[in-house]
Amino acid sequence: MNNQSDSKSLTFEPIGYVRCEQKYRYEAPRQATLAENSGIIELNPGMNFETALSDLEGFDHIWVIFAFHLNDNWKPKVTPPVKGAKKRVGVFSSRSPHRPNPIGMSCVRLVKIDGRKLYIENFDMLDGTPVLDIKPYIGLSDSHLEASRGWLPDSLPEQWCVEFSMKAHDQAEFIRAKSGLDLERFSQVQLAAEPHESERKRIRKTDNGYAISCRTWSVFYSTDPETFTVMVSGIQSNYQPEELDPDAEDVYHDKDLHREFSAMFQAGY
Repeated sequence: MNNQSDSKSLTFEPIGYVRCEQKYRYEAPRQATLAENSGIIELNPGMNFETALSDLEGFDHIWVIFAFHLNDNWKPKVTPPVKGAKKRVGVFSSRSPHRPNPIGMSCVRLVKIDGRKLYIENFDMLDGTPVLDIKPYIGLSDSHLEASRGWLPDSLPEQWCVEFSMKAHDQAEFIRAKSGLDLERFSQVQLAAEPHESERKRIRKTDNGYAISCRTWSVFYSTDPETFTVMVSGIQSNYQPEELDPDAEDVYHDKDLHREFSAMFQAGY
């Protein structure tokens, strides 16, 4: 008879899924504690999960065990997105989603429970994330303020306030409405920490500040180190004018949108 160590694999079925506005990898905050969002965990029907949720509403934070459903590979060493940290660390000493088993855990705020729906805030999961388990967060046993920091620097990066000019907001909304790509949310996530860090982000210096690239777009911004404020001034296509000629090759199938955008927002940065 085989013992447990001989088992080849374990199979888990999701108990539910996350429903929220964040759909793309770039929209996921680095940690739940850095997030300011809201969503719902909707548990599957027909499993008596309503009863399983009894007494959980007395906790204002919960652990959510989930699967990184967009990842299909793993890396033994990863590059932490933390300035001042080691260049590469072992994946088991990190929170990287690129793991042998794509399992994540997140401590999130529980707002309320309605039937099979858990209303949550401040999480680092994406829409459609499969949820494997839910546990209460218990401060007495789950919080260890004296714990060592390992490879982490002594202090984490300052959080910046990301603001949009009216023009940049209108441009981002135009792109979102036409394609679903939310460059405003992208900017909030990517620029809230280390808005000058070009090693891990597609950031470049410009005459008036900085620009960060997302797909075939560039977001232009300036920074105020005294107030830790990022001001996004505008968005621009990464295509050159000749690349938007009617007969130009369209590898990413998005040049019609860029042509519409250019016709509506004629400006330089």
